[in-house]
Amino acid sequence: MTLRFKVLFCATLITLLITLLASRHAFPDEKIVYRLKWLINMSTVGDVMAESQGFFRAQGLDVAIKAGGPERDAIRELELGYADFGVASADQVIQAAAKGAPIVVIAQLFQVNPLQWIYFKDKLQLNALSDLRGKTIGVTFGKNDEFIMRTLLSQAKISEEQVKLFSVRLDYTPFYKGQVDLWPVYANTQAVEIGQKLRAAGKAYGFLSPGDFGVHFVANSVVTSKREMQERPDVVRRFLEALLKGWQTAIEPQNSESAIAAVQQYDRDTARDLLVEQLKETRRLVQPEATKAIGHIDAAAWKQTEQIMIDHRQIERPVEIVRFLMPQ
Repeated sequence: MTLRFKVLFCATLITLLITLLASRHAFPDEKIVYRLKWLINMSTVGDVMAESQGFFRAQGLDVAIKAGGPERDAIRELELGYADFGVASADQVIQAAAKGAPIVVIAQLFQVNPLQWIYFKDKLQLNALSDLRGKTIGVTFGKNDEFIMRTLLSQAKISEEQVKLFSVRLDYTPFYKGQVDLWPVYANTQAVEIGQKLRAAGKAYGFLSPGDFGVHFVANSVVTSKREMQERPDVVRRFLEALLKGWQTAIEPQNSESAIAAVQQYDRDTARDLLVEQLKETRRLVQPEATKAIGHIDAAAWKQTEQIMIDHRQIERPVEIVRFLMPQ
């Protein structure tokens, strides 16, 4: 091979490489809309980490993470084509399935439901569910916490006449004043802030976690449409891979600073010391067992959730929810 031929060969190869690299950036990343269930806070840390760490981009996806709220329904937006992926609680998924919505659950973000009840230890020694008898318990009527609590009471054979269910609002005063014995909170957000205040006041407190008593009502999960699964399975795969990598990275202790910084870009009102504690609690809820993969779909818990909704007449008949869960 002559020197001239070698030079021409190398020049051609370099030109080809430049062309390939240029073509990679000639086409924009595929645009995706991801609708969350609620505002961006520590409960969405893995979602924002997938974006801030470039995991979506690495999969060729330009993902717009949009905050949710009471007027935002991720499942409805999937049906209308306004979103490609979304976050919904299990009761939303099951109710939508009962109405014939073509949806698929592709990941379960929380293995332990963040919804728990806080109580003062000097007023309540909670060793068994029977200890709830005669207590005043806060619930949001018509919401998950009411149905979960009624399931716990039924399990303990406690009738509604043997407790007082108190309608809760955003004002925690009735709990602080001792008018309500147990108050529903999210363990990785509200509970952290309340706990900080109670510790400062020298108060001992505890939590009633339904999972400790065998009630596993599924919380937030990632959903998409059956159409998306059928027409763009590769996009679903790439999105899920990037998202779960974001959650895995977020809960690893060595990445705490990056995870907190990612949340602070959206949640500027929560003090940093609270975010630190919220992240610790979120780790426990997302991956309580090191052997269980991030995003694992607990089919048994979904079946139990469906049964609870049937028992409390939230749906008229079974939907066989396992048919809507992506095979693991």
